[in-house]
Amino acid sequence: MIEDAIIRERYELSLERIREITGEEAAASSFADYFSRTAEFILMINQVYEEIRSGRELSLQECRERNQRLYGDILPDRYEESYGNPAYAVKMLGEGYGQMLSFLYSEVRGLIPLAFEERLEDMTILQETFIEVYNLFTMAAADGAGLPEEKGEDGAETAYLPLESQVKEVLYWYASDYCDQMTEYRVRECLDPSLIFAKRIIMDSDLTDLRYLYRFGEYISDTELQTAEFLNSLPEETVKLMADTYTEGYRRGFEVMRRNLSKKSTVVIRYELGFERMIRMAVDNFRALGLEPVIYRTAVYSVNKTAGRSAGYHSSSPNRQYDYDHRYDSALYLDKAFKDRRTAVLRAAYSKYKVLAAAYAGPAVVETFGQDGFQPVNKKECLSFTEKQEKLARELAGESAQVSQKYVPGDETSFTIIAFPVPEIGDQYGEIFREIIRINTLDYEAYKRMQQALIDVLDQAESVEVTGGPGNDTRLRIALHPLADRERQTNFENCVADVNIPVGEVFTSPVLKGTSGLLHVGNVYIGEFQFRDLKIRFEDGYVKEYSCANFEDPEEGRRLVKQVILKNHDSLPMGEFAIGTNTTAYHAAEKYGITEKLPILIAEKMGPHFAVGDTCYSWAEDSPVYNPDGKEIIARDNETSLLRKEDLSKAYFNCHTDITIPYKELGDIAAVLPDGTRRYVIRNGRFAVAGAEALNEPLEADR
Repeated sequence: MIEDAIIRERYELSLERIREITGEEAAASSFADYFSRTAEFILMINQVYEEIRSGRELSLQECRERNQRLYGDILPDRYEESYGNPAYAVKMLGEGYGQMLSFLYSEVRGLIPLAFEERLEDMTILQETFIEVYNLFTMAAADGAGLPEEKGEDGAETAYLPLESQVKEVLYWYASDYCDQMTEYRVRECLDPSLIFAKRIIMDSDLTDLRYLYRFGEYISDTELQTAEFLNSLPEETVKLMADTYTEGYRRGFEVMRRNLSKKSTVVIRYELGFERMIRMAVDNFRALGLEPVIYRTAVYSVNKTAGRSAGYHSSSPNRQYDYDHRYDSALYLDKAFKDRRTAVLRAAYSKYKVLAAAYAGPAVVETFGQDGFQPVNKKECLSFTEKQEKLARELAGESAQVSQKYVPGDETSFTIIAFPVPEIGDQYGEIFREIIRINTLDYEAYKRMQQALIDVLDQAESVEVTGGPGNDTRLRIALHPLADRERQTNFENCVADVNIPVGEVFTSPVLKGTSGLLHVGNVYIGEFQFRDLKIRFEDGYVKEYSCANFEDPEEGRRLVKQVILKNHDSLPMGEFAIGTNTTAYHAAEKYGITEKLPILIAEKMGPHFAVGDTCYSWAEDSPVYNPDGKEIIARDNETSLLRKEDLSKAYFNCHTDITIPYKELGDIAAVLPDGTRRYVIRNGRFAVAGAEALNEPLEADR
C-alpha cells in the first residue's frame, strides 16, 4: 500500500538522522549526553523491532538479557542517573529544560511496546518528535541565537540554547496534533476484539515455555516468572475453579442487576502478566457465554494515562518511583484548548466505533496483591498541576465520562473483580494462594442469609453510628434514606459474590446531610500506597479535613491524601457506607500477617468501609436494583448525584475510593432507630445480630 510505503520511508529517514545524532556534537555540550543516550536507546528499539519482524527466536536467557537492556535505565539501581528521573534531568540539563526533556524521554520509552506490536506509524511519530526537539538545540548552537548556555572566563558566550518556550511549543503540538490518533486508537483497542496481539500470545503459546512472557513487550521480573511457574504447577481443576469463579461472577452480575447479557458480544479482560493459564480458560468460558474477549495493554502515551491507574494488561512496574515522578506529565500541555480538543476527539472516536461500543458488556478484572508498600518521594523537579490545571483535569475527566456513558451506558453493562497474591507476599506464597482460592469460593447462600439478617436490622434505622475500638478515634454518624414501604424497599444491597469477589458486604449510599464525624484508620493500603494514621473528618457528608502520618511534614501528608484519595478534588462526598462480613478473609490475613498487603477488594470485606467520591450506582441511578429477596434498593442517589437532573457537570466526580476500618480497630456499629433506640449490628468488634453468629467464628479463632 502507498500509505504503508510512505510511513516506512518516514521511519527509515528518521532512523538515518538518529544514527547521525549518536556521533554528532552539534548541540550545546551539556545536552550532548542526553541526545546521544536517547538516540542510542531508539536505535536499540529499532534492532528489537527488526528481530520481531524477522521472527527470530531467542533463548530464555537472551529474552531476559534483552528485557534488562530495554528497562534497565529506569530500574531503581540505575534510576539516579537516568534522564527518566526528572531530578537527574534537571541537575544535568537545568530547570525547565530538564523537566521537558525528561518528559520526552518518558514518551520515547513508549517505543518498547509499540515495537512489539509493530505499530510503525506511532514509532515514527515519536522518533520525528525527538528529532524536531534535537534540531532546535543544534540550530540554536549553530546560529548563536537563543539563550547563552554558559560564559567563558573572559565573559564571552560559548554556547546557545533554544528558548524554553520553543521546546515547550514542540512538545505541546506533539500532544495536541497527535491527540486524535492516540485517543482514537485507545478507544478502538478498548473495544475491538479483532485486535488480537495479546490474545494470540495467551491462546496460542506453549505456556510451559516462559519465553512467551517476553513477547508482550512489558517488563518481566521474577514476579511474572514465578507467578506463571506457580500456575503451571497447579492441577487443572484448581485453575479451572479460579477461571470459573471469575467468569461466573461476571455472568451473575448481569443476572443480579437484571441486565440483558444476550444483547452484548464483547468483554474486556484486564489482568497482570503471569496469570495466562487462568486467562486462557476464562477466554473459553466467556466465549461459551457469547462474549469475545478484548485484551488490551495499559496506556502508552501520557495523553491517555490516568495518574495512579493501570487499565489494561500490564506487568509489575520496573520502578514505581518512576511512575510516580511522571504521573502529572500532562501538566506540560494541559490547557483549555487541549482539554476541549481531546474531548472532541474522544467524542468522534466513540461515534466512529459506536457499534463496537454498543456490543461492550463491561470489564472483567484480575487484581494482584502482596507487593511491598510504596512510600513515594515527592520531588520538586517533577511536573505538577497548577490549580487551574487541576480544575481542567477534573473537567476533562468529567467530560470524558459523559462521552463514554453516552455510547456505553452504565445501566447496560456490568463487571467483575477478583484478586490473587503474587510471590512477594512471602515464603508461604503457595499456601496463601490456595487460601485465597478458598476465600473466593465461600458459600454464596450462607452469606446471603447472614447478610440479610444484618439488613433487616439496618432497615429499621434512620442513621448508623460507627465508633472505633481502643486506639482508634473513629466516631461517625451515617444518615440513611427514609423507607416509604419497608415490605418492598431496602437501603442496603446484599452483596454476595458476583461483581465483587469474594463475598461479602452490605452497602448503601448515605444521605449527605447529617452524615458527619471522624474516620480514623491506623494503617491502610489504598491502591499501592500505604497510609499511616489516616484521618478524614466529614461534615454533612463532605470531606472537611484530612491528614496522614506518612511524612514528617504534615503538609506533605495532606498532599498525598489529596492526590491519592481525593483525586485532586478539594473535597468529595461520602458515596458509600458498607459493613464487610468476610471474617474468614480477615482470619486468614491475620494468620499469615498479610492484612496490610490485601487489596481493597478483599480489605473492604473485612470491616466497615467508607468510599469518597461517587456512589456505587453512579451513571445508573435511575435503573432499579433489587436484592435476592426481591426488595428494591432505593438508596442509589445522594444530594450531589441528584444534581444530574439540573447540571450533569456538578453530579459526578468520576472516582470512588474505599477506606476500611479493620475489625481489630473497630468498636461498635449501632443502628439508631427513629425513637433513639440503638440496635447493635457489631458490639466490641463482634457481630451482634441473630442469624449472623457464624460470622464471629473466624474472629474467635484469632483469640
